[in-house]
Amino acid sequence: MATIDLKKLVRHRLRTFHLAPARRLRNFSQAAKFVNARGFIHFWPIRGVELPSLWTAVAGNRPVADEHDDPGHITWKWKDHALGKRVWHYAKILRRKGTMISLEVLPFFYALSENYGSPEEDYLQAYREGRLSREARQIFETLLERGPLNTIDLRRCSNLSNAGDSVFNKALEQLQADFKILPIAVADAGAWHYAHVYEVVSRHYPELPEAARAISESNAREGLAERYLAIMGAIHTKDVSRLFNWGMSETMRTISSLVAKGRVFHARHPKSLGEWIAIRNVAFV
Repeated sequence: MATIDLKKLVRHRLRTFHLAPARRLRNFSQAAKFVNARGFIHFWPIRGVELPSLWTAVAGNRPVADEHDDPGHITWKWKDHALGKRVWHYAKILRRKGTMISLEVLPFFYALSENYGSPEEDYLQAYREGRLSREARQIFETLLERGPLNTIDLRRCSNLSNAGDSVFNKALEQLQADFKILPIAVADAGAWHYAHVYEVVSRHYPELPEAARAISESNAREGLAERYLAIMGAIHTKDVSRLFNWGMSETMRTISSLVAKGRVFHARHPKSLGEWIAIRNVAFV
């Protein structure tokens, strides 16, 4: 079994995370290229998750600043500017946190979602089987019927004005994580004069269901896992399961297939126990 070279691994992540000062993102065009090259990143760094984020690629490996005038917060402007423009797909996806996904990789995620032949009807089956909350159903039906709505109007029209904030926000997150809705703009609404406008994913990307239909579940999982490994250089098998919210049996089946095809290989981490996989240029035999 190969052994991971930790120095090479650090250099690999410095490069793919764009952490070196000379590689920091300076403008929106560079940000779009960064997302497309990685395939998927988080908007902000997430505690306990190792994945590139737009924040760290701009501001370096430091906590997100509380000060609104921090230069790193240009990322917020870029994120809002891109909403609805099909630069990337932005929604709360991986670990139900803000995620940017390249449009090239998006069909692989959609192929693993619970959206099948008819997204406008599939949600009812998920609701009947207890995989979609009542609040999420009400929100989705409201958007189907009325079209894009900002968060304030969406809550009112979904008859959820009396629901707690956590209940409403959890429903929004559930729908985003399953690629049923996404924010497409920002509206001057609410006490903060800032509210996302939501739309149905299949209506915003009418070609997406057909593109995803051509990708098998196994190919989708392998494609995403291989992308993740290319970003990270080496990962613990449990990291794959946690990031994508896959069961361990699905995760191990995916990894075994990639290893059998010679696209990744099992490796030993010098300082960490457990099962690891790696790309060849960060490990030695």
